[in-house]
Amino acid sequence: MNLEQLRFNMIEQQIRPWDVLDPKVLDLLKLVRREQFVPAESKALAFMDIDVPLGHGVSMWQPKIEARALQALDLQATDSVLEVGTGSGHLTALLARLAGQVTSVEIVPELSAVATRNLLTHHIGNVTLQVGDAANQWGEAEYDAIVLTGSVPMIPEAFKNQLKVGGRLFAIVGDAPAMQAQLITRVAADRFVTKVLFETAVAPLQNAAQPQRFVF
Repeated sequence: MNLEQLRFNMIEQQIRPWDVLDPKVLDLLKLVRREQFVPAESKALAFMDIDVPLGHGVSMWQPKIEARALQALDLQATDSVLEVGTGSGHLTALLARLAGQVTSVEIVPELSAVATRNLLTHHIGNVTLQVGDAANQWGEAEYDAIVLTGSVPMIPEAFKNQLKVGGRLFAIVGDAPAMQAQLITRVAADRFVTKVLFETAVAPLQNAAQPQRFVF
C-alpha cells in the first residue's frame, strides 16, 4: 500500500474539489499522518471518503469535512480552541498545529487514552485532554474557536457565549439526514453571524441538548 500516493489522491481528488484551497490546510494534511490515528484494523479506510469507526459509537470525520472545518475556522498561532469530542485525536492534532492552545474534551475515557498516546507519539504538546461531558458547556473560559465534532439538533447558547468577540464556532446542526455545517462568528458582545457552509450528516454528539418537539 503506497501511503503517500493515497494521501496525494485524498487531497487532490476529495479535498481540493471541495473548495479547500488554503495552502496552510493542505500542507498540514500532508504533515499530520491520518493513517496513524485510525484503529489498526481500519488503516485501509484512512484515506477514503467515509467516516472511519473508532468504536464506542464514535467515528472520525471524512477527510474533506475536517479540511473544510479547518479552513473555515482560519486559526491563528495565538488562538485558544475548545474541541468537544476528541475521538482518536486526529482533528485535535490538526487544530494544535495551527492554534496556540487546544483544550479537547472526550466523554469516553478509552478514546481519550488513545488520543493521549497518539498526540504524544506526534510530539504535540499544546493540547490539554480532559474526560467529561461537554455536550452543552465546558467550564467558564472564553475561546477564539470552538469545534463540536458530533452533530447537534441546535446550537447550545452556552457555547456561543464562550466565544471571544471575533471567535468562531464550527458545528454540524440538524437531524439526519438533513444537517448543515455552520460557522457562527461572534462579531460583537451581543451579536452573532451564522454562515451555512455545506450539507452533510455525522453521528450525533452524545447528550446534546434537544429542542422541544411537538408530539401529536
